[in-house]
Amino acid sequence: MNVGTGSNDAPGDVSANRERVRAAMQADALLSCYQTHSADVVHVTEAWDARPEADAMVTTEQGIGLCILTADCTPVLFADAQARIIGAAHAGWKGAIGGVLDATVAAMTLLGAEAGRITAAIGPTIQQASYEVGPEFRETFLAQSPGSAALFTQGHGDRYHFDLPGFCHQRLKKLGLKDIHNTGLDTCALEDRYFSNRRRNHHGEPDYGRNGSVIMLEV
Repeated sequence: MNVGTGSNDAPGDVSANRERVRAAMQADALLSCYQTHSADVVHVTEAWDARPEADAMVTTEQGIGLCILTADCTPVLFADAQARIIGAAHAGWKGAIGGVLDATVAAMTLLGAEAGRITAAIGPTIQQASYEVGPEFRETFLAQSPGSAALFTQGHGDRYHFDLPGFCHQRLKKLGLKDIHNTGLDTCALEDRYFSNRRRNHHGEPDYGRNGSVIMLEV
């Protein structure tokens, strides 16, 4: 079910899909940002009409669903149950290495969360077996994160396979999170369940939908 307005689906159909998600979660509102692969975080205090440019959201408000849109990038959902603070982040490789997860945890701690109490869930994303990259990607990545060499495995010829969710997990541990869950679900390989930009490229398709990962504080 496509919940992303960035695709070429009929806007009315996407809005109807988002309404289905909102109703299923019994949310007062379902919010998404205009994602730009940044490390910018929005503190959500009320529902909005115009989407802000950001790649993460945090809130203490009940009944507001924070919806991250992905089509291979990694969605990460956060919750400090004791403080009743939640967050959601869109972590493609640029955002992940650029600090979007760090910024989300920092924004939550400013609201009263503690890193050691935060539970994080890494949602469906492109897995290492499907994420083939070239040597220039590996060089660029390791220049910014020298300790990440183990996240690359050798592929055919000069190609590598990169573990994006593994990098996110590694980053979250460094931030002090102890309770980290990884679905291990591959958006690229599971064609009957998820949208995938990389799979779309492989098949020569003109467009692709967006998966939604949502977290909400119950009323």
